[in-house]
This record gives sequence, C-alpha cells and structure tokens, in this order.
Amino acid sequence: MSHSGDLSGSAGSNQPELSRGQIALRLSGVTVSATIIAFDATIISTILPGVAKSLNGMGLYSWAAAAYFLAVSITTLAFGRLSDLFGRKSLMLAALLVVSAGSIIGGLAPNMDVLIMGRIVQGVGGGMLIGSAFAAPADLLPDPKVRVQWLALLSGTYAAASGVGPALGGFLTEAFGWRTAFFIIPVTACLAAPLLWLFYPARHRRMGRGLQMDWLGLILLLYALGMPLLAFEQFARPDSTWPDWLEWSLILSGGLAGVLLWKFEKTKQTPIFPVHILQTRSARLLNLSSMLGGAVMFSLIYYMPLLFQSSFKLSPSTAGLLVIPIVAGAPVGSMINGQLFRYFERPQYIMVAGALILASGCALLSTVTADTPLTRVALLMSLCGLGLGFLLSNYNLLMQMVVDHAEVGVGTALIQTTRAFGSAIGTTLVGLAVAHSSVFTGVRFSLIGCVVLCGITAYLTLNIRVPKASG
Repeated sequence: MSHSGDLSGSAGSNQPELSRGQIALRLSGVTVSATIIAFDATIISTILPGVAKSLNGMGLYSWAAAAYFLAVSITTLAFGRLSDLFGRKSLMLAALLVVSAGSIIGGLAPNMDVLIMGRIVQGVGGGMLIGSAFAAPADLLPDPKVRVQWLALLSGTYAAASGVGPALGGFLTEAFGWRTAFFIIPVTACLAAPLLWLFYPARHRRMGRGLQMDWLGLILLLYALGMPLLAFEQFARPDSTWPDWLEWSLILSGGLAGVLLWKFEKTKQTPIFPVHILQTRSARLLNLSSMLGGAVMFSLIYYMPLLFQSSFKLSPSTAGLLVIPIVAGAPVGSMINGQLFRYFERPQYIMVAGALILASGCALLSTVTADTPLTRVALLMSLCGLGLGFLLSNYNLLMQMVVDHAEVGVGTALIQTTRAFGSAIGTTLVGLAVAHSSVFTGVRFSLIGCVVLCGITAYLTLNIRVPKASG
C-alpha cells in the first residue's frame, strides 16, 4: 500500500473505500496533532504565574496568555484557506516545526519579552494546525456519516488533552522545573511528524497563473480579526490602562477592514477568504451558532473556577477539578453524537438536543451555592460538557457539508474563528458583569444569559438545511 497517494480536489469520489484500520493509520498523525493543539493552549496555564515570577515579569503576565490566543484567532482562517489551496499535509508538517520552535523559544526564554515572542510563534503554529487538521478527515472520508465518527475522535482527543495539559505542565514543573513543560510539545511533534509524513496522503495541485497569493486580502483579514479581539481582550482586563476611545477605535477600524475585505475578495479569482461561502443561509446560521456556543463554553471554563474560589471559598486545585467534568463530558457527547448521526436524516436535531442539554446544565448551575454538594456541582458541569459534545463536532461537520470540498479547509477554519470571537465577546461581557457587581452576582447573571444563548442556538440549528448524508 502506498502511503503518499494523491488527493484530488473532489470529495474523494474516485478513491477506493478505506478500511477502519487504513483510516486510523492515515489519521494517526492528525490525531496526535490535535493533542499538540490542546497542549499548546493549556500546558502552561497552571505554571504561568510561577514562570512570570521567575522571570521578574509579573507586569507582563496577562500578555503571555493573551498573545497566544490572539495569534491563533487571527491566523486560523488564513491558514485554513491556504490548506485548501496548497494541501493540508505540507501545512501540518510546517505547523509542527513552527509550534515546536515557539515552544523552544519559550523554554529557553531569559525574560518575559522573549517568552511572549515564543507564545506568539506558538500561536501562529497553533493557527496553522487548527486551520488544517480539523479539515483533514474531509479529504479521506466523503461520507459525512463515516466522517462524523472520526471528527468525534479528533474532538475527543483535543478535549482530553486539554484536561491533561495543565496537570502535565504542573507535574513537569514540580519534578524538573518550568522550562521542561515547554519541551513536551517538540517531543510530541517528533511523534506526529513521521506519522503525517508516512501515512497521510499528499494532495498535489498544479500551480497555474490564475493561482496567486492574495496578500492584500490576507492583510485585511488579519486586521479585521485581530483588532476587535485585541480590544475585547483589553475590555476584559480590570487593570487595563488603555483609554476607551482607543479600544473602540480598534473595534471600528477592524469592522471597516472587514467591510473592505468583503468587497475586495469578491473581485479575486483565488481570494484568501472566499466570502461566497457565507452566502447560504445555513452557513451563516452555523457560524452564528458557533459564535454563541463559544461564548457559553468559555464563559463556563473561565468564570466557574472564579466563582468556586471567590464565592464558595474552594481551593484552586478543587476548583480546577470541578472543571474537568466539562472537559470529560465533551468527548463523551462527541462519541455518542458520532453513533447517533447515522440514524438521523436531519442531524440538526442532535444539535438542538445538545443546546437544550447545555441550557439545562447552565440553568441548574445558576442555583448552586456554597452549601451545594460538590458531587452535584460536578454532575451539572458534566451535563454542560455533554451538551457541548453534541454541538462542537457537528459545527465542523455540517459546515463541511454546506461548502464545496475545495473550500472545506477555510469553511472549517471559519467555524473555529467565529467560536474564538464568541469566546472573546462572552468572557468580556461576563468580566464586565463581575466588575460592576460581584463575582457571585456577575457569574449567576452570566449563567442565565448562557441559558438564553443556548435557546437561540437551538432555534438557529433547527433552521439549518444541509444536504442529506449519503449511506
């Protein structure tokens, strides 16, 4: 069997049907890459305060976290499009080099400035991986009913690694020092790269004169995404020294860049962002739903631990343990979703169920107090995770079903980007609610808001129309 076959631009109609073993082998490097994406985002979350203190850079602490997520958010969509144009295999291999380089820079950093530079490089590598890895199954598996099970595996791997990452970072720091935590990513990349090189099929495209790099579109895209996200990040900081006029100027200028991007990309033969993928109602509803889902998901992950520690007086370790049920529930929901998908002519109903389960979890969490048994809190958090599991992998899959196969990378990346926007907006609004009231009142108010957003999500997904899955 040749491991480096060609993938045409079609949905794979000319490819022989693959066995489960062959699929697993070809996607093995992609699965390990999903682990790297999660480690990249989470592995230093528990050790960052100690790192900043060690480097005498507590004043730059927040930037070490924000720089990574900003870099990921503004690059994912561009690299998703590039993976459509030039192939996913080469981009994933390049991403492993970039993310490893960023990790090494961080691990060897003599001060916080260099550490932040390393985190930016890691973020670019993360955007490259996210923009290509989650679209990779579409190249091998044209049947959505088969693909959803492997997307569930990717989502589950990502979620599980997100839970393991902080604990692994803490263990390595305690055992060998904080610098060693940064080197787990290059080590993992050394496993992913050979698997991708040997087993993931290459996609070859003849580069004609019509295929030219859309540099102006790329600049407009990065600005339109980056400036509002930077402003939202500053809005969420109680200690921000930026004047309000500057933050609003960034949001407005980013919006203007988005308008220019929309008009300019319509004139390009190979645009970096093919805006026509949003011309269908289903694509718009999917991305709006993904934005709302991101707002709910990250509001829970970021602010429930704050509630547990500040209002319920739980220790940081206990508060962290209570977040694990969300991380554990999401892959369980994804796996169940993968099994149910084949039995539904309209898989949107599964997403409606997920939104309602998530709404129920948020509503019940709004009633917990310091006297609520921790087992009940953990069950409610797992209920939220289960609901998210029914949503997350389906966002990717349904978006891949409503766009042309030649644009599946940018379509999948767009879902990830709108989710990032939703998380930025959601966490900013919750932060403002907390700052203007109290942690208990602000978080409880946000949970009620999450219930409303879940209801809107259920309505939106019910109105999505996708082609019937084959098989």
